[in-house]
Amino acid sequence: MLEIHRLRNESAAVRQGLLVRGGRIDGDLVDQIITLDDRRKELQTQEDALLHQIKKHSSEIGALFKSGKASEATDLREQVTRIKSEVADLEQESKQVKEALEEKLLELPNIPHPSVPTGSTEDDNEVVKDWDGDLPQLNDGALPHWELGTKYGILDFGPGVKITGAGFPVFKGAGARLQRALVNFFLDEARSAGYEEVQPPLLVNEATARATGQLPDKEGQMYWVEKDNLYLIPTAEVPVTNILRGETIDHGQLPIKLAGYTPCFRREAGSYGADVKGLNRVHQFDKVEIVQVADPKESYAVLEEMVAHVEGLLNKLELPFRILRLCGGDLGFTSALTYDFEVFSGAQKRWLEVSSVSNFETFQSNRLKLKIRKPDSKPILAHTLNGSALALARIIAALLENNQDATGIKIPAVLQPYTGFSLIQ
Repeated sequence: MLEIHRLRNESAAVRQGLLVRGGRIDGDLVDQIITLDDRRKELQTQEDALLHQIKKHSSEIGALFKSGKASEATDLREQVTRIKSEVADLEQESKQVKEALEEKLLELPNIPHPSVPTGSTEDDNEVVKDWDGDLPQLNDGALPHWELGTKYGILDFGPGVKITGAGFPVFKGAGARLQRALVNFFLDEARSAGYEEVQPPLLVNEATARATGQLPDKEGQMYWVEKDNLYLIPTAEVPVTNILRGETIDHGQLPIKLAGYTPCFRREAGSYGADVKGLNRVHQFDKVEIVQVADPKESYAVLEEMVAHVEGLLNKLELPFRILRLCGGDLGFTSALTYDFEVFSGAQKRWLEVSSVSNFETFQSNRLKLKIRKPDSKPILAHTLNGSALALARIIAALLENNQDATGIKIPAVLQPYTGFSLIQ
């Protein structure tokens, strides 16, 4: 959530940022927010003045009674009663204005970093690092991962449909072991990079989803347990970041680095076509997420560090990849700057997104009320960042497709200590 003082003091930059996002949000929303905030301040000023009168008159009433001026004291008491009624009316209006202000602020997305390219679709994303090696050249008859899964008995979509519905794959045998190997590899790499491993809940309440920006932006994409008003998490970012909600952190503790493995659940409403086949787009998948809380002056250096971490994982997995800087129109609601990683899928001959690494600046921390305390200064809002390191479904798709040959599916050397085998056959 953007801070109101930023809307006032950086109005031109805010409006320009909305244009970079493709004009999806009307700039009039900024005016509406400022108008509501002006009214909130007016009401507070009026209420404070009336409360001062009540306090003053209350002391006068006692003095009048003591001096035998009961009639004057009674008149003043009636006046205080009327003022209290006015205060109650002001409090009611103030509550309504604050609620309206909050709702309007929740409609406003984050302002893009100056480096974010203008654009409205993924076609406008900027390739900041392209693959400079050879792309996998597979033999004739190479199979996509969903057929490889059937051939080697490691991946089956039929039981998932029977158990739950489409988009819930079942990994079997070597496929399940490969899945577990990747989780352990990613967690070990995160720990080596200084991240503390946490295992968070998979269900979150409304306050948690709102704090990291999933509500009200993405409620249609989350699974909702209506009876308990809880949401299945779309990413570990949500519960992991909320561990620090409401905290004021000493500057010496920074950066805070957390990593969590969880299943992720996404409805993916409206998805269809070739893009959703096999593991390309599923409703449940495993992912290791890295989260950092940083000093605002250092957060973009931290972002580059996180990008380098993900890059290192893909290099160790020997997967061809490229890095994109998302344009304004493709940027997430909460993000100021996002880098997407895509790996090349040899049999499908297409790029698959496997990670997003983002800096949210103070957008999340303002909702979280997450602050940094520096010596001899007022606490300030922290910057929060997160990244996929990595999402497994499409990583497995690329690993299976790119490493197939006549002997079977070769396992990258870095994973073999985790899988206990070097070849699926």
